[in-house]
Amino acid sequence: MSSPRRGRRPGAPDTRATILEAAREAFAAAGFARTSVRSIAAAAGVDAALVHHYFGSKDDLFVAALDLRVDPREAVLPVTAGGPDGVGERLMRLFITVWDDPEARLPLLALLRGISEPQAQQLIRDGFLRLVLEPVGDALGVDQPERRLSHVASQLLGLLLIRYLLEVEPLASMPADQVVATYAPVLQGFLTDPLP
Repeated sequence: MSSPRRGRRPGAPDTRATILEAAREAFAAAGFARTSVRSIAAAAGVDAALVHHYFGSKDDLFVAALDLRVDPREAVLPVTAGGPDGVGERLMRLFITVWDDPEARLPLLALLRGISEPQAQQLIRDGFLRLVLEPVGDALGVDQPERRLSHVASQLLGLLLIRYLLEVEPLASMPADQVVATYAPVLQGFLTDPLP
C-alpha cells in the first residue's frame, strides 16, 4: 500500500486559474494583510508550494489576482525616481495613461463599479493605496504619509468616478494633457507642500 502523496499537486491546466480565483475571493474578503498563501492554497485544494511555483510571492499573487495589465509596482518607479520636484505631474500622467487605455481600464472599471461592496473596497484599499500610493510616500519620505496619501487618493478616486465611471462632461472628454495640468498641482501640494 502506498503512502499518501506529499508536496505539491501536479499542475493541471486549470490549476493556475483555480488558485487565482481562490486568491481573488480571499483578498476581497479578508484583505491583503489577513490573507495567507496557505489559506489560498487550501481554498484552491493545492499545496502552498504550488502557489509559489505559479506566482512567486504573495505580492505577485495579489497583483495577478487584480488582473491588471500593468504591474503597479513597476509602473510607479518612474514617478518616484525623479524625487519630490514634479512628482504630482508624474503621478497624474501615469494615472491618466493607465486609465485612458481601454484595455487596462476594463478590469479596473469592474472593480470600481463594485465600490459599494466591502470586498471591492478592500481590494481598492490594498491595491491602490498599498501598491501605488504608499511606495510613492515611502520613496519621497513624506511627513504624515497617511494624511498626505489619503488626500491624494481622494483626488484620484474622485477623478475616476467622474471621468471614467459617471463620464461627467467636460471632464470625461477632456484631453489627457489638460487633466494632468489641472490635477498635477493639487497632487503636488498634497505630497510636498505644508498641510493646513
